[in-house]
Amino acid sequence: MRTIKTTTGSDIALDGDLLAVMEALYREVTAKRELERSFEDLVREIQHLIEQMDETERRTYLAESLFLNTVKYENDKLEAYMKKLSRK
Repeated sequence: MRTIKTTTGSDIALDGDLLAVMEALYREVTAKRELERSFEDLVREIQHLIEQMDETERRTYLAESLFLNTVKYENDKLEAYMKKLSRK
């Protein structure tokens, strides 16, 4: 299995698991800096990881990201609807 590296040198396995990449981003950008990070810091790290991926890997992770974000969006909409119903 192929791996890519964060800017600090930590390995991330490219096995299609978007949550593993997100966890690595959290550890490397947010936790190591004790929550003292900016939007730009996170974008820089994401760009660093993307640059190491080939086209197929980028497509795989984009599809997984869109899927997870769609599910999150649907869940947020459902939660808002359920809260509205419970207030009536």
